[in-house]
Amino acid sequence: QVQLVESGGGLVQAGGSLRLSCAASGSIFSINAMGWYRQAPGKQRELVAVITSGGSTNYADSVKGRFTISRDNARSSVYLQMNSLKPEDTAVYYCNMDVRTGSGRAYLYWGQGTQVTVSS
Repeated sequence: QVQLVESGGGLVQAGGSLRLSCAASGSIFSINAMGWYRQAPGKQRELVAVITSGGSTNYADSVKGRFTISRDNARSSVYLQMNSLKPEDTAVYYCNMDVRTGSGRAYLYWGQGTQVTVSS
């Protein structure tokens, strides 16, 4: 079993910054891609950023130049540095990881979500 625990959400004024963290624990053999998604009230969950095992990154157009995704394989963790936050960034943010477990099979795991609220 693998668990993802997120932290770092909160309330911030427009133009401010937050750093989200997500750490995996459990029966982990390796982790492939790691990503961050978000879901605003009344909207579908959308991809924010993803980072591959090789370090390649991809971002939603709406966050390019403002958000940075990174990973620490030794800590089985992924981070999202969010700068120049806007009210439209308000959402619940979820991390996910493509984890190969000790059994040899790969599964997609999700964090519990952390609220980010940006006030104008």
